Amino acid sequence: MKRLYELTWGAQVLDCGMRFRLWAPAAQSVSLVLCEPGGSIQPMQRGDAGWFELEQTNAACGTRYLYEIDGGLRVPDPASRFQPDGIEGPSMVVDPRRFEWPEADFQPRPFPEAVIYELHVGTFTREGTYAAAARRLDHLAELGVDAIEIMPLSQAPGTHNWGYDGVLHYAPAHYYGTPDDLKRFIVAAHERGLAVLLDVVYNHFGPRGNYLPHYAPQFFSARLKTPWGAGIDYASPGNDPVRRYAIENACYWVVEYGFDGLRLDATPMIFDTRPVHVLDELLDEVKRTAQKPVYLIAEDVKNEIVERVRAYDGRWSDDPHDALHVLLTGDPSPYYGPFRSEPLQRMMHVLAAEGVHLVEFLQNHDQVGNRPFGDRISALAPGDALRAAIAILLLAPAVPLLFMGEEWGASTPFLFFCDFEPELAKRVTAGRRAEFSQLAEFSDPAARSRIPDPAAIRTFLGSKLQWDEIDRREHRNWLQYYRELLGLRRKYVAPFVRDAGKMEYRVLGKTGAVCSWSLGNSKALMLDANIGAAALAGLCENPRGRVIFATHGAQYHGGLAPPWSVRWTLGERPAE
Repeated sequence: MKRLYELTWGAQVLDCGMRFRLWAPAAQSVSLVLCEPGGSIQPMQRGDAGWFELEQTNAACGTRYLYEIDGGLRVPDPASRFQPDGIEGPSMVVDPRRFEWPEADFQPRPFPEAVIYELHVGTFTREGTYAAAARRLDHLAELGVDAIEIMPLSQAPGTHNWGYDGVLHYAPAHYYGTPDDLKRFIVAAHERGLAVLLDVVYNHFGPRGNYLPHYAPQFFSARLKTPWGAGIDYASPGNDPVRRYAIENACYWVVEYGFDGLRLDATPMIFDTRPVHVLDELLDEVKRTAQKPVYLIAEDVKNEIVERVRAYDGRWSDDPHDALHVLLTGDPSPYYGPFRSEPLQRMMHVLAAEGVHLVEFLQNHDQVGNRPFGDRISALAPGDALRAAIAILLLAPAVPLLFMGEEWGASTPFLFFCDFEPELAKRVTAGRRAEFSQLAEFSDPAARSRIPDPAAIRTFLGSKLQWDEIDRREHRNWLQYYRELLGLRRKYVAPFVRDAGKMEYRVLGKTGAVCSWSLGNSKALMLDANIGAAALAGLCENPRGRVIFATHGAQYHGGLAPPWSVRWTLGERPAE
């Protein structure tokens, strides 16, 4: 089976040769430069609304090319399908029809039933490639997850990056392997029943290697401010090509690569004033074009545009994480200020409001990597506390997300790292350390100097998982705990979660919670928990129904819940 998505931008395979298109409204002329022995420079024809186009019969799969702007600046294709030499090198023609896909389309589990596993390709394995990651897929299938979410793959500067500094959003990063290597990874995941999602960034471009301002400055607007620079202008008259760049990119990953869904980064920073918001247009077109079920998740960490993304399958919110983090660690940092007074109440409120559409987590790339030393929650919280939190997250009727290595209590940090040229690297390092100056422990410059340098290669290498840890007893025990809970979720929660009804709850004191969800099988899923270090009175001694999991036994003697205790019960739903 062949997969080909026709792009408005970039190099498109034709029956005979290629068609090249570039939107360059500020350019007087654009030429196609074929970077092959005996290559040529050919003027492209100027069309309407700033488009330049050329059909070229001499270009074929593997041809390297650049665009020459106004007879001088040579730039890669912003819709390049591959950059074998990185962002500064020429783009390469890719013929997607050459990859042979299995005949049968993979069907992911319905979104509410899914368990997602987030990974960064470069640090997931020692080799840091798609091929090496594929060799770990059996581990994920045996763990009990349903979907892999890959951090952004857009070509970014250097040889290692989190992915959010991407500037060529159609080109999967060359340092992980070729486009076909990525496709083989997806095929291997599908063979094991694992869906594959991709984190995509449509709110900004990275700080180096973005040439669009030179020939299409209206792509961005300085009045649309994001924490990472000028925002993308999706709304101005004449900017339909900007909208198509993002919308077609989303469709491209789903159609041409077979991704089963996308996670849209920082959606509150995607600005649009048109009657149909670009987020809505993208959602509709991806769902229509995919011709199969796909997951679309909107990151809205601080609940800024909840109504805008209601139609998305999932909403990525930090609230459950922030509440649990405070309960488990008592972290006094200003970031967690809003959660220090009633963390449990806030957590239960968002669980009740969002239900099965909420993506919940105890760890992810941000919540680990944006700490000064990249510490995981397993290094910050007592084991009993952590076990209680995990039991809540993995059995609640929301979509749980795990971060790579979490399942065995990985000892390695996940640090912020990047690979820029020296001057930019110095500014990034200084900015990173300045972020933490508000914290008392980093008020002194000498203390801040101990924060790992994002530009140092050891920071990247130190973030790689150490898979041999699984052979140690402590780590094996954690892995067994996760497998047990995920097995219970698949048996008792997943079959009915799509029809889960309203959650009802009450909070007891500062650490106790009693919750009930109606399920689609005339059953109710009930949680009794004490997320605190002291015993708590007032819970039911003997629950009504079958206890499917309990950290401290099925019975709370005298209604007294031990510290860090969690009990899940499956019972009959009360008659209405």
